[in-house]
Amino acid sequence: MRRFRLTLAGLAAAALVAAGCTLPAIAPRTEAGGEAAAPGTAPTWRACPEVAEELVGRGAPGMRYECARIKVPRDWGPGTGAGGGATAGPGAGQTFEIALLRARSTKQRDRIGSLVINPGGPGGSGVDTAVYLSFGPSFGGLPASITERFDIVGFDPRGVSRSSPVKCIPDAQLDASFGYDPDPASQESFDGFVALSQKIGRGCGDRYGDQLPLYGTEQAARDMDAVRAAVGDDKLTYLGYSYGTLLGATYAQLYPQRVRALVLDGAVDPRQGLIAGSEGQAKGFERAFGNFTTWCAANAGRCPIAPDARAAVTSAIDKARVSPARGDDGREATAGWVFYAIISSLYTESGWQELAVAIDKLEGGDPGDVFRLADAYADRDADGHYSNMFDANLAVNCADEEEKPSRERIRQLQSQWRAKYPLFGPALAVGLLSCAEWPGGRDPYPTGRADGAPPILVVGTTGDPATPYEQTPALAAMLGVGRVLTWEGEGHTAYPQTSCITEAVDAYLIDLTVPREGLRCPAR
Repeated sequence: MRRFRLTLAGLAAAALVAAGCTLPAIAPRTEAGGEAAAPGTAPTWRACPEVAEELVGRGAPGMRYECARIKVPRDWGPGTGAGGGATAGPGAGQTFEIALLRARSTKQRDRIGSLVINPGGPGGSGVDTAVYLSFGPSFGGLPASITERFDIVGFDPRGVSRSSPVKCIPDAQLDASFGYDPDPASQESFDGFVALSQKIGRGCGDRYGDQLPLYGTEQAARDMDAVRAAVGDDKLTYLGYSYGTLLGATYAQLYPQRVRALVLDGAVDPRQGLIAGSEGQAKGFERAFGNFTTWCAANAGRCPIAPDARAAVTSAIDKARVSPARGDDGREATAGWVFYAIISSLYTESGWQELAVAIDKLEGGDPGDVFRLADAYADRDADGHYSNMFDANLAVNCADEEEKPSRERIRQLQSQWRAKYPLFGPALAVGLLSCAEWPGGRDPYPTGRADGAPPILVVGTTGDPATPYEQTPALAAMLGVGRVLTWEGEGHTAYPQTSCITEAVDAYLIDLTVPREGLRCPAR
């Protein structure tokens, strides 16, 4: 797959597991709500405690869960708003269903409105994430100061999970993609990945045809205005992580007068093209991996692959190319699976020790932890079945991108980035093939100012691998009304990691108090 984007839902799940709650590897695909409300009409909400029970095994104390579904035009068309629709195009007259979940505290007082959530991806479930975030700070969720003033509303964007999901990549092809050598050095191996990318693209093209561009970010941002109307808010209050920052920035450009407050955490720079964005991630993951190896050398008691963690990891990948360890289910821990275990572990600082232990066990012939980490990233369950996260990820990413580099150009970048970012560069370059071989048309999102919007809070983490910190001031500058808040920490996204970050974001969401210019919060 092209870019390494993980949703906050996965991170929230990891936090709950660490706290002693049992979560399935894959969120269930329960329908959220009954009959969907037609475009422009109010939805019917119903109690849905079963969603939290299936995700986590129980609901959060003092929380009620309600679900609904709304219909939105497949193609909003140019210049339309919530309740409008296109009169021409591949989706004319047709609708998608958008699933919503509302978590409401029984202690709610002085209600401000709804806080709409997007966890990123693209492909992450906002319904699941609203449940995870409802569990409070002890489980990595939102503070009571927020849940007692806002309904927490998650929605699955079009094509994702419960919202008219895109599903066109068979499990076997996803296994082949994740297990493929992350740096196919020989021309034969490179051509093999080209063929796999073509097969995936043909399958999705055959199934969805000219509908594929309708899964792009601008269409989803227009859906978000329908969500705002459905929850009864005159203006949107929004918390978007990772790719969710791009969705929020697009909303702000389309509907600046309908913004109350936007928190964009883990910023994506919308002006970066496909190649520049992928190289930025290669640099970000290489930097994060360097931070991991430094930690390992200084914490040998917790890092069994110290003192030279880089050498141990590189050796593990090289060994997996020629003699992969076999898991209990017969699956081979190829170089690709080892690579994605590394990627998965770098999204949180707490994952560093897990990575070191997994590589150490792999050296001893046990790939169990490698598969656990990689499968968590890939959203693959114990039976080898995948959610539609990466189907949707491809559909959205490729609809958004105008760039379509040639195979020759990608091959050149693979060599160039191997020299600059040895562990991650080749994989990010080769991953460009996914959209280069994609059959659908394109529908790029806007990249301009949000004139008329109030101040928008853009949060960045200096050690973020997936959305490198350099993108944070770039997004704030593009919007023209962005205010940067910096966390000098590790991992992907910042809120609510520390009291400094939490207090600044809470004050903004509740009282619309913008943090002082240049505020930087320490790692601890």
